Amino acid sequence: MKRARLQKGSVVFDKRRRTWNFLWCENGHRRTKLIGSARKFPTKTSAWRAAEPFRRLVENPVGSNSVATVNNMVAQYRSEKMPRRLSTRRGYEAWLNNHILPRWQNCPLTDLQARPVELWLQSLTLSPKSRVHVRGLIHALWDYAMWRGDAPTQRNPMELVTIKGATKRMRKPRSLTVEEFQLFLEHLEEPIRTIALVCVCFGLRISECLGLRWSDVDWLNSKLRVERGIVRQQVDDVKTIYSGKLMSIDAAMLEALKTWRQDSQFSLDEDWMFASPVKLGRLPVSYPDADCCSTEADAAWRHQNDDEHLRRRGHG
Repeated sequence: MKRARLQKGSVVFDKRRRTWNFLWCENGHRRTKLIGSARKFPTKTSAWRAAEPFRRLVENPVGSNSVATVNNMVAQYRSEKMPRRLSTRRGYEAWLNNHILPRWQNCPLTDLQARPVELWLQSLTLSPKSRVHVRGLIHALWDYAMWRGDAPTQRNPMELVTIKGATKRMRKPRSLTVEEFQLFLEHLEEPIRTIALVCVCFGLRISECLGLRWSDVDWLNSKLRVERGIVRQQVDDVKTIYSGKLMSIDAAMLEALKTWRQDSQFSLDEDWMFASPVKLGRLPVSYPDADCCSTEADAAWRHQNDDEHLRRRGHG
């Protein structure tokens, strides 16, 4: 009975490490895969739910004598090679669930050849840059299949796929002058005004800006350390190793941060720099809230600029 359970897979709790693990038998050998901690999965039911992808793979293994389907390969890729960073993982899942799996899930991996994939990518109503992302993910699936031994080691077929206009911008970037940015700031209220200042002056992504705590500021040496990002209210690592760096703070910028800290009701070192009063300071303001406020300010700024432009033309 125990062997039969292991052949289908079983969820076991490790009391010493306080973790849930998925156990199964493969070719006469016992295999194990970490599911997560007891804190993350407080019940066995929740652990079983998280182990579902592993169980499906045990029941429908990718055989060495059979051609792996794209669906099976994606399931294995998710459990072994999917990036751990939340925002990257979310992007990968979007490409898989919205594009790759609906078209290719029941096909053998060997169907993902250069010509059919290129023709399919051309048929998608996506920007060239998005098509590059989809091609890149299929490239990763092929590399993974070769790494696992489910496909012979060879040149990756996706290297032959070309995407026209991949390096072309869909629209011309619009850069603000210093004067325009100062006018734009006049239409922003706190904390969005300081958020805009931090993003522009330090060149931070919005996820890195919202992930700042007051403890990240070295007030004596005028330095700012970027150590984390926050996406959809989930704390994660910064996007690249170069993102987490120590930056100098200009005297005027340091004064702006001091002013905002004095005005904020969440000013302890461990508090978020842009804590949300709605969340009682437990989380920073969300990106959609910041984006909504900046969009309203942008509309007001454009309206003001249009009025001034019309006045200048009227006096010309």
